[in-house]
Order: sequence, then C-alpha cells, then structure tokens
Amino acid sequence: MLGVGLRMVGAVALRSGRVGAVGANGVRGLAVTHEGMASDELFNPTEAHRQLRDMCREFAVSRIDPQAIEYDKKGYLNKDLLREVGQLGLLGITVPEEHGGSGMDATAVCIVHHEFSKYDPGFTLAYLAHSMLFVNNFFYASNDEQKSRFLDAVISGEKIGAMGMTEPGAGTDVLGMTTQARRDGDEYVLNGAKTYITNGPEADVFHVYAKVDGRVSAFIVERSSPGFSTSNPISKCGMRGSSMAELVFENCRVPKENLLGEEGKGVVHMMRNLEIERLALAAMSVGIAERCVETMIDFSKTRKAFGSPIHEFGQIQRYIGEGFALMEAAKALTYNTAKTVTPSTKNRIGSDAVKLFAAPVGKIVADNAMQVLGGAGYCTEYHIERLWRDAKLIEIGGGTLEAHQKNLVKDLMQLVH
Repeated sequence: MLGVGLRMVGAVALRSGRVGAVGANGVRGLAVTHEGMASDELFNPTEAHRQLRDMCREFAVSRIDPQAIEYDKKGYLNKDLLREVGQLGLLGITVPEEHGGSGMDATAVCIVHHEFSKYDPGFTLAYLAHSMLFVNNFFYASNDEQKSRFLDAVISGEKIGAMGMTEPGAGTDVLGMTTQARRDGDEYVLNGAKTYITNGPEADVFHVYAKVDGRVSAFIVERSSPGFSTSNPISKCGMRGSSMAELVFENCRVPKENLLGEEGKGVVHMMRNLEIERLALAAMSVGIAERCVETMIDFSKTRKAFGSPIHEFGQIQRYIGEGFALMEAAKALTYNTAKTVTPSTKNRIGSDAVKLFAAPVGKIVADNAMQVLGGAGYCTEYHIERLWRDAKLIEIGGGTLEAHQKNLVKDLMQLVH
C-alpha cells in the first residue's frame, strides 16, 4: 500500500514553502517530455508516485542542488539537509504507516534516489545508507521493543543510521568477515573492525554484522556503546557529499536486547536488504545519466564550432544519442524490476541484472558529457566532473560488477533443468 501520510506531508511541504518551485532553467524539461516514450505507468504507476516524483524533483532543485558543490568540497554530510528530508516523510519511506513511516514501495524508493541523484549523488548515498541500509533493514529485522527504542528517532532524522558489513579483509566475500561477538551474561562483546562505512562519522546507531560461534548475526550498536569508536573520515574520489569511516570494536559491549532476530540469522537480513539497495543504486545511476544528457543537450545548443552549433556534428550526436539510449534502457529496466521487489518476495536475478546493467551507465554518460563539454566539463565550474567522479562508486558499492556476474550465472544455471 502507498502511504497517504507521505502524500499529506508532501502537500504540506509544498504549501508551506519548504520546497521551492523549479526555475525556468530547463532542468525539468527532458525528464517531463521523454516519459511518453514508455508507458508512464512504469515510472509513475499511481498518482501517489507522481506526486512523490514532483515533490522530490522540486526539493532536489531548490534544496539539494544549491549545497552540492559546497559539501563536495567539504567532504562530509549535510546533516541538517538530511533532517529536512525526514520532515518530508522520506527517511522511513518503506516503513508501514502504522509504524510511523510512509508505507511506500520499491518504485517509490527508485523515484527518490533517481531525482535526488541528479543533483547530488553524494548526499543521496548518505540518504540511501540511512533510509535503506539502516531504517529499512532494521525495521524488518527488529522486534517491537527494539522498534520502540529506535524507530521514531531514525524516521525523523533525530538520529542518523549506518550499516556495518564490509571489513578490511572481507568485501564481496561477506561470509569471510572476522568481526566476532560472544555472549557474556546480559551483554554481547564485539571485537573487530568494519571499513568504508557510509555515514560512519555522523551516525548515532549502527546495524552491525558479526559472527557468534561462526554464524553471522546482526546487532544494533549505539555510538555511546563502551568499546566502540570510529576513525577519522576516509578521504575519497567522489560521493563526497557523504562521508565514511572505519568502525572499531574493542571489547565493545552491547546489551543482549540489541541482538536483531536470532543468533546466526544475520545473512537472512543481509540478503533481503541487498535487493532494494541494488535497485536504489541503479536508480542513482539513472539520475546521474539523466542530468548529464540534459546538460549535453543544453550545452550543444549554445556552443558553436566552425560557425555551427556543435549538436550538428556527428561526433557530438553520437555522444548525446547513445547517452540518451543507455539512460532510457537503464531507467526502464530499473523501474520494471522495482515492481517485483517487495518485503515478502525475492528477485535476486532481477536485482543483480539491473545493478550490473545500470551501474556503468551513469559513468559512461558522464564521460560522454565531459567530451561534449570539453574543457568546460573538466572544470569545477560545471557539475559534470563531480557527477563523473561520483558515478564510479556505483560499480563497486552494493556489490561489484564482478559479483553480479557471478551471482547471475550461478542463479541462471540453477534454472536450467
């Protein structure tokens, strides 16, 4: 069911002026006019989805875009802006309404990540880490008592969440993790480290995976937990509107009530959440590609060479035409796959396939845009070089391209009788 609550929040936001109108700079034109190429029911299957897209698009232009360059240079998360997103009802977008969320579906998740990522993929990555890797993951893994302690604060943005899975020696090989947890009376004691954790420097609560007697289990670790610390922020190439750090557990003590589910059931939580994470990342790549296509079109209309607008030259036409086609294909695959992903249904083949195909598209189209803009595209005056840097991470995070290839072949072989 789609959340009436989110629609009401969005309407209030628009009336109150928290979300500004889109300016007359053409940024909305392509996204609106080309949707007729495919059935609009794919991208906006209900009026609630359309209202959500309009709200996110306008918020992205009026609130996300103006701060993107500043926080890319600073290299950390705009926490106040994330809390504004909470006021729009988007931090608990997949949490049922009866638990304080917006009760929306995977298509809605794609809409938010698509529209936000056009203007600041780094900030969008922080939003993903909070809303998907923590809030969505926590909701479906937690019991009522745990929800009563943590859920309201992370849905509002009062507390920021993160998820700790990757380790210095275990990335794609998640089952090779070495972080350990052992029961000690009414507590668990954790030892080990996680790395490359988005929102690590800012988060108040962490969904952490550790092994209990060799079996992967999941825990909530609070920043105040004895024996827990985070490193200084890790400097990185792109996605600098979010920050990341190592998580360090040195005899870290958490109450037994912070065990999520049962001991040894952590992989179930992990695999369930990976599908919607991969969809969200694919939608981010679509957003990057769409902004780059819009930029190529606008630039090629006004930039002249040898007395003619550069869009009249075949080389430029190739970059724009192929970039648009790739973006449209990735968009259609992403939204079509989103229809099949729910909390109670699995589509690992679909989510692996969409991430494998869509992840490179943002990078390819950003590279096309840099060629079209030439020196201007390489300079920080334009947003292309930032989107180009940001796009690469999508080929790595949430599963590398190589991992998706391996998963797909394994699962497809099992379908052959």
